[in-house]
Amino acid sequence: MPTARPQPPDSPPRLIVVEGPIGVGKTSLAKRLALEFGSDPVLEEAEDNPFLERFYRNPRAGALPAQLFFLFQRARQLEDLKQQDLFSSSVRVSDYLLDKDRLFARLTLDDEEYALYDQVHTRLAIDSPRPDLVVYLQAPVDVLMERIARRGIRYEALIERAYLERLMAAYAKFFHDYDASPLLIVNAANVDFVGNDQDYAQLLRQIRGIRRGRHFFNPLKTDTE
Repeated sequence: MPTARPQPPDSPPRLIVVEGPIGVGKTSLAKRLALEFGSDPVLEEAEDNPFLERFYRNPRAGALPAQLFFLFQRARQLEDLKQQDLFSSSVRVSDYLLDKDRLFARLTLDDEEYALYDQVHTRLAIDSPRPDLVVYLQAPVDVLMERIARRGIRYEALIERAYLERLMAAYAKFFHDYDASPLLIVNAANVDFVGNDQDYAQLLRQIRGIRRGRHFFNPLKTDTE
C-alpha cells in the first residue's frame, strides 16, 4: 500500500479527491479547489464516454462497455498524474477516487460481467496515488434529482430515482468502511460551494485543517444576499 507524503503542519494536502453520487456537485467543487490551489483538475470526463447514454437508456446493454471505458480512462489519467507529480509540487484535485470504480461495477454488472471486469482491472495493475484527503459530499435523493434536472444534460434525464437510491446506499457503505486516507464527510444538501463564497470559505477552512482521521462537516447555511 502506498504511504502518505509527509507534509509541514501548515501545508494543504497534496492530493485532494472530491467524491459523491451524481448531481451532488463534486466536479464543480473539484474545479474550484483546483483553481484555488493553482493546478489543473483531474476530472472523470463523463461526456467523453460514448457508452454512457446507452447505459442510462438500457443499463443491461450498456453497463459493461461504459464501465470498461471509465476504467481505461482513469488508468491513463492516473499514470499521467504520477508522471506530472515527479516534477510538480502543486496541490492536485480530482473528482473521482479509483477505489470506487469497483463500487459502480458491482452495482451495475451481473456476475459474469463483473468477473470479466475484475480480470481487466487486475491486469491493468493501476498504481493509484493515495489521496491526502477525500471529501465525500452527501445530499438526499430529492436534492440530487433536482440538481440533475437543473443542469439539463440530455441523457441524464434518463436517470431513474431507484438507481440513485441504490447508488447512494452503495456510497454510504463504501465510505462507512473507508480508512485508506483522511476523510471529510460533508452535508452538501443546503449549500452551494461554487456559487456562494461564504459556503466555499467554510469548507476550505475544513480542508486546510484536516491531516488525519474521519471528520463530519454540516455547514451553516449562509445568505447569498
